[in-house]
Amino acid sequence: MGSSTPLSFEAAVTRPLSVVFRAGERWEGHDYTVEVVAARQGLDGFDVVVDFRDLEAALDRCLTPLQGRLLSDLGLDGPLPLAQRLLAELAPFVPNPARLKEVALTDGRGRRLAVKA
Repeated sequence: MGSSTPLSFEAAVTRPLSVVFRAGERWEGHDYTVEVVAARQGLDGFDVVVDFRDLEAALDRCLTPLQGRLLSDLGLDGPLPLAQRLLAELAPFVPNPARLKEVALTDGRGRRLAVKA
């Protein structure tokens, strides 16, 4: 017999982001792939975790004002505060019973920084 506990599922969307940080007197440009992961127990009536279009649209809205910007001017002094900001901004756009699980930034060298909700 099968388990009565629903399986856990995840869905992810990605988008590119190019930003600049100020490190002392230096300026550092970074290109990231931003990955947003939503999770839930079981699937909805359409067999999905969340509507990808809604999650992509929310991510696009959060990234557009950051694209190409000097993030130090926005109070963001590195990738960790950037990931934390995106996590906080995106969480309300993931409808219950799904939840935002993590936001990850991967740079051009494959280094990945993930912030979990």
